[in-house]
Amino acid sequence: MLLMLPTLAYAQINTERVMTIARNALYFEDYVLSIQYFNQVINAKPYLFEPYFFRGLAKINLDDYQGAEADCNEAIKRNPFVVGAYQIRGLARIRQSNFDGAIEDYRAALKYDPENLVLWHNLSLCHIQKKDYEAAKEDLGKLLKISPRYMPAYLMRGEVSLQQKDTLQALQDFNKSIDLERYEPDGWGARAVVYLAQGRYKEAEQDLDQAIHLSARNAGYYINRALARYHQNNLRGAMRDYDLALDIDPNNFLGHYNRGLLRAQVGDDNRAIEDFDFVLEMEPDNMLAAFNRGILRAQTGDYQGAISDYTNVIDEYPNFATGYYYRADARRKAGDMRGAEQDEFKLMQMQLDQRNNAQGSSQGNRDVADNAADSEAEGEGKTRKKSDKNIRNYRKIVIADESEMEQRYTSDYRGRVQNRNVVIKLEPMYALTYYEKVSDVKHTVHFHRAIDALNQEKILPKPLRITNMEAPLTEQQVKFHFALIDSHTAAIVDNPKDAKMRFMRGLDFYLVQDFDSSIEDFTQSLLLDDTFFPAYFMRALVRYKELEYRKAETGLLENAGQQTSGVHEESGVTAIDYEVVKKDLDNVIRLAPDFVYGYYNRGNVFSLLKDYRAALADYDKAIELNPDFAEAYFNRGLTRIFLGNNKQGIADLSKAGELGIVSAYNVIKRFTELPE
Repeated sequence: MLLMLPTLAYAQINTERVMTIARNALYFEDYVLSIQYFNQVINAKPYLFEPYFFRGLAKINLDDYQGAEADCNEAIKRNPFVVGAYQIRGLARIRQSNFDGAIEDYRAALKYDPENLVLWHNLSLCHIQKKDYEAAKEDLGKLLKISPRYMPAYLMRGEVSLQQKDTLQALQDFNKSIDLERYEPDGWGARAVVYLAQGRYKEAEQDLDQAIHLSARNAGYYINRALARYHQNNLRGAMRDYDLALDIDPNNFLGHYNRGLLRAQVGDDNRAIEDFDFVLEMEPDNMLAAFNRGILRAQTGDYQGAISDYTNVIDEYPNFATGYYYRADARRKAGDMRGAEQDEFKLMQMQLDQRNNAQGSSQGNRDVADNAADSEAEGEGKTRKKSDKNIRNYRKIVIADESEMEQRYTSDYRGRVQNRNVVIKLEPMYALTYYEKVSDVKHTVHFHRAIDALNQEKILPKPLRITNMEAPLTEQQVKFHFALIDSHTAAIVDNPKDAKMRFMRGLDFYLVQDFDSSIEDFTQSLLLDDTFFPAYFMRALVRYKELEYRKAETGLLENAGQQTSGVHEESGVTAIDYEVVKKDLDNVIRLAPDFVYGYYNRGNVFSLLKDYRAALADYDKAIELNPDFAEAYFNRGLTRIFLGNNKQGIADLSKAGELGIVSAYNVIKRFTELPE
């Protein structure tokens, strides 16, 4: 018993050391790496609450809200008195729009820590999200009693007052926030919004000058200042602000649309067209942008382009008289007299209808067409809300809708892996190879007894690895494998009945990208020994890669180098070709029913054929055989999302991220974005 004590002490110290390393990684925002360490602690001591809590904290920083909530559930089961667990779970629930659940968590946490400002802050935001403004004001009042100088509470209460149309109270709170924190840009920006709504454009511009001075990388401040300048007829200044906003946020809709309008006003037609081109790429159905672009195209001599835009607008708004007037003009200039006369006849009919309805006018077609638009523009001012689709407001500057207030509980973390723009596609097929890329996060060693036995025979030039992260060969390795092909060829001549020698040369051909020779050698290996499943496995992989190469070679992939789902008849690749791949994998599974990678690869083939139910069955089996198979969770998650089951899909992606697949967090973020 005494001899066992050092071993037990070592295990205890080792667990504590891993926990310390994990928390250091969490502190320095290396969230994915920290999760791997927390996994080790949980596996060693599953009764502890700390690793679940801190793993939940790491996950929430990766926008894995379902996973964070699940970990906090486990932490609270083990210790229901930890305030932080309720706080993190509440935040995870907020991000999933479960505001009632978050309110329960914050109220529970406040029983143990009644003066926690963050808890009161987030509780108030939950009430705001539910539009329970009285409850929000009540909680903010309690918060300000605890901390009268807590500036964000004044900002939130001011925003609540704005929602209640109480601009005087809002101004008081925003003034107070500026008095407390003059070097905080949010107060200046919030007060400027009130001034804009009141028509106090000069004061709004001054406040936005201050906000921009304190936070020069906020595109919204430039957008708002451009609006203030526009109302003061400072078009050049407004355009400069839109330029600056688009430098910061190149995809900003308001920036492109409004800059296009201003460029058109100052005669910069070609660059105005560029802005509307961008808007229409973002929103192809935006008829107001299409009509503006049509006018600009006509002014630059592109009459056919203008006619196309006008036609799209008229198809959507068949009673829009202005559209017929402009299209008639463009058709006449393009030499389409018949088309122009048809449009003019339509205008005449509309004029007669107006007269018959006692709404006629003695003006000409141009006046008839513009009368309604101009009167409406004059009556409603120079701006319109983004959600306003009234085609007659095409000349108006766009302003943001009154959306839900900004949620200030989110922060911008440095180096957040989920913000890396990854392509949403399946994790790749597994292969048997000698070379594997090194991952900074995932250090799984894939094992199967048959492959290990093959390595133990010492007939291979290098240990065979099971991986889906194949490393490209260096120049020296290429030379090495060409030399091996020669030596293996000589050995095959001496012993043509050696199935494993054929398999080894097939691997060499595969590594030097000679797929046809590789398939031939794997086939010969199987003719010599039809029970040698690694040859079936590799022949399936090489055939699959050859089919993908053929599709890419014909230019049918949507993006160069990216896998696309589906089969392309035009490339000569059909579902029958993939059936051949699947048949090889069927044989792998028949000969080695515990070889998990056979199910995984076959699941990928089914998914590519869009047989998602069959793919799910294979991923289920792979996970049954190996509950820590990260790639199977990832691909099953995507497959479930393809079938419309987002909740279960995100749960699988969360598990994949937990097991080390970094891109899972980016995919989770895309499918859990809060509604605007």
